Amino acid sequence: MNREQKTQLIASLKEKFDNSAVVIFTNFRGLSVPEMTELRSMFRKSNVEYKVVKNTLLKKALADKPYYKDIEPFLKDMTAIALSYDDPTSPAKVIYEFRKKNEKLTIKCGILDGKKITEKEISQLAKLPGKDELRAKLLATLNAPVTEFLRLLQAPLLNFLYLLQARQKKLEEKS
Repeated sequence: MNREQKTQLIASLKEKFDNSAVVIFTNFRGLSVPEMTELRSMFRKSNVEYKVVKNTLLKKALADKPYYKDIEPFLKDMTAIALSYDDPTSPAKVIYEFRKKNEKLTIKCGILDGKKITEKEISQLAKLPGKDELRAKLLATLNAPVTEFLRLLQAPLLNFLYLLQARQKKLEEKS
């Protein structure tokens, strides 16, 4: 890569860090090509960007960030970053799902809301419900009162119908 390409990549990385909801730094040492391909596929399905980046470029891209001093010790060895722009739980869930089958992938640290998070905090993040799950729960919560109200409105009509049916059955028995 020439100097201009590196400058463009650093600018691109800065933008990605600024726009992402969460960034997780991983070490992929020991993963085979098929394993790495499977991991990338899992990230793609979850709408997560996964990039292998040189540590020197990451250091330059993060140098002006307030969390740089906390992250800098982790920028050694092989580094790949998982970025999610909308759902902060997605990359953590994918990583922990992949780690069930392959322990070689390790978590270095992460960034959430402009602060460094540890591997323990990332594991807690993976256990949280995802964005779609939370939306479904919210929708169910919002629909519950309306559904109950409609059921209560129908109850007198149904009771009256049951009364008429019982009366009809009683008249038929007398005849």
